[in-house]
Amino acid sequence: MSSTATLAAAPVNLPAAMAWTDSLHTGDVRMDATHQEFVAMINQILATPEEAQLPVYKAFLKHTAEHFAQEERWMLATGFSADNCHAEHHATILETMRVVEAHYLDNDRTIITRMAEALAEWFPGHANSMDAGLAAHLKSVGFDSSTETLADPSAIKNVTMSGCGSVSCS
Repeated sequence: MSSTATLAAAPVNLPAAMAWTDSLHTGDVRMDATHQEFVAMINQILATPEEAQLPVYKAFLKHTAEHFAQEERWMLATGFSADNCHAEHHATILETMRVVEAHYLDNDRTIITRMAEALAEWFPGHANSMDAGLAAHLKSVGFDSSTETLADPSAIKNVTMSGCGSVSCS
């Protein structure tokens, strides 16, 4: 066997995939479905060779922007102030993701993998605190995330939340 054939058959060391576990469930079916897509897309990036990641990453960035916009629509519809820290976390992540794309285009071919790994580390804490808190809030005010409607709009007339939608803002 030639050394070229040996190199071609050598296993590629891909980063570990992010597992979807019951601990990531927030209690809101639509939010959980979006989160499962988010995890699947992280895994798709991690399974893609770095030189081919940009189109996959662009689709992931688009999905993440829509994912965060969806949650922020729900926040506003249910009494969160527009400048809450949950939305600020989203803005920071999206800004970082856009910078990652620019660095990749500037020939940093490992940055998308590093970003996916960082998001895989960040996401469980975000889902378990801010998103689970948001899901509990949605349920408490009778908001149906599937139809994006409130059972009783008067339930939020005097509610203005400025925090994160969770017990802590971490």
